[in-house]
Amino acid sequence: MTIATEKPKTMPTQTANMTKNKKLYIKTWGCQMNVYDSNRMVDILSSLGYKPSDTPEDADMMILNTCHIREKATDKVFSELGRLKPHKEAKEAKGEKMLIAVAGCVAQAEGDFILERAPYVDLVFGPQTYHELPEMVLKANGDDRVVNTEFPEVSKFDFLPEEHTIEGASAYLSIQEGCDKFCTFCVVPYTRGAEYSRTAQEVVDEAKRLVDQGALEIILLGQNVNAYHGTGPDGKTWGLADLCYAINEIDGLERIRYSTSHPRDMDDALIEAHALPKMMPFLHLPVQSGSDRILKAMNRKHKADLYRDIIAKLRKARPDIAFSSDFIIGFPGETEEDFEQTLQLAKDVGYASCYSFKYSARPGTPAANLQAALVSDQIASERLSRFQAVINESQAAFNKSCEGLVMPILFDRKGKKPGQLSGRSPYFQSVYVEGNERLIGSIQNVKITNGFDNSLTGQLELLDGVVNG
Repeated sequence: MTIATEKPKTMPTQTANMTKNKKLYIKTWGCQMNVYDSNRMVDILSSLGYKPSDTPEDADMMILNTCHIREKATDKVFSELGRLKPHKEAKEAKGEKMLIAVAGCVAQAEGDFILERAPYVDLVFGPQTYHELPEMVLKANGDDRVVNTEFPEVSKFDFLPEEHTIEGASAYLSIQEGCDKFCTFCVVPYTRGAEYSRTAQEVVDEAKRLVDQGALEIILLGQNVNAYHGTGPDGKTWGLADLCYAINEIDGLERIRYSTSHPRDMDDALIEAHALPKMMPFLHLPVQSGSDRILKAMNRKHKADLYRDIIAKLRKARPDIAFSSDFIIGFPGETEEDFEQTLQLAKDVGYASCYSFKYSARPGTPAANLQAALVSDQIASERLSRFQAVINESQAAFNKSCEGLVMPILFDRKGKKPGQLSGRSPYFQSVYVEGNERLIGSIQNVKITNGFDNSLTGQLELLDGVVNG
């Protein structure tokens, strides 16, 4: 399907009229980039009269924003489509139109298959084309089924409207997309395309707008966020460090984070930028394995000792920093020795938290062809259990070490119990306190009283006998 890439100066009258006061339901899987994309889809479709709805019942448009990273991702999409189908049938039995769309990475990889297997799906579009939603909705409302999974020559960011009011005091900001690394286990280069960076001015301007709307924390996003190489206002190429220094100067902003990074792009300038006062002392730096042999098979293009060196440099630049990471256990060809080296790396770093998974093949990736070298599920499961025991011990110890500290906590929601608030520490831990919900959306000092395996509890600090806030 060919869709015009010029951004219309005004919304087509036919489109605007036909979609007034419509309900939009979006279900999002996967990474923070997908969350950002879903929020921007809401922004785009709001100009057509669509308003977000928490449930699919009686929705006028339903979007599944999909992720291809996890196992059986396509099966989960079809399972969810099966649950949505009756809502569409009920709506159309009353003579009303309901659109079902599949977006994101599964759509990008398997768009034609989705339309073939689920003929009730109206739109399929990839993560680089959702800025063309007004035109796609117009075609779908005209009874055309839409597939738009090409990689356009222009950036979607050049065509997105300004973001609408954010929810909460923490906001995602996408600065980079795509990946040129081609790890053998990963589908991202095939679903998100080549690395692309927004201009520094675009990013800083959006960050300022988010702060004006109440954001106290900005999380910079990218598939390889520290591969950022955008054009700066001085005409030079800026790296992520340059961007962090500029964003650090925004009045009213309290916190900066970024995710997800790659060890190969962790340069000295970025390491030093972690000393910035608004940069949070917590970094998610995926390594995937502690074995050089497996890292080579993964095409990670770095060795375990390089990763250790980066950790050491970061700790020198920011002594209070803590780390999380991603690990794949049971990658094809992994021996017990390889696994022991991975265990040792985890012990050497002492992670505050970690994500670890058994390897599962992604169709179309080079590693999916290594069938002869597959590790048995029984062995992979046993190794994963051993690995997670080490990680759980490390995480529990880190949380315990926080007891007695006073931490600034960004409160973003109600807790699980009446009268309880939940927030995030500088180390991204969940923190629970007793407090008035008027504190939601603010940063308050909390004395940590208990460090548990997966969370902290504490008490709001008193200022002159008055609870802070």
